[in-house]
Amino acid sequence: MVAYTRDEIISATDLARNVSGTLNSIIKKTKEKIAISKNNRLEAVIIDIEEYERLKEAYELMEHAEIAKIVEERKDSETIDFETLLEKEGISYDEL
Repeated sequence: MVAYTRDEIISATDLARNVSGTLNSIIKKTKEKIAISKNNRLEAVIIDIEEYERLKEAYELMEHAEIAKIVEERKDSETIDFETLLEKEGISYDEL
């Protein structure tokens, strides 16, 4: 779990009152992140666009690695061709 310092947490009400100042603290990198609380619960985080894009790219790379792992694990498994599957299930091409 990510930790937030006291000055990195802002209420939704305070954010609404000072959107420009809050964004400037992210843009000017005086704050790395700002957590937004609503009803005393953290609900969202504001980060700069470069950090978001870096995190999104890392997430996508992890997804691709997981898919590659699954493909590798299934590489030597038994397979059947599409026509055999249709025949086994009693389906004709016309019914598709």
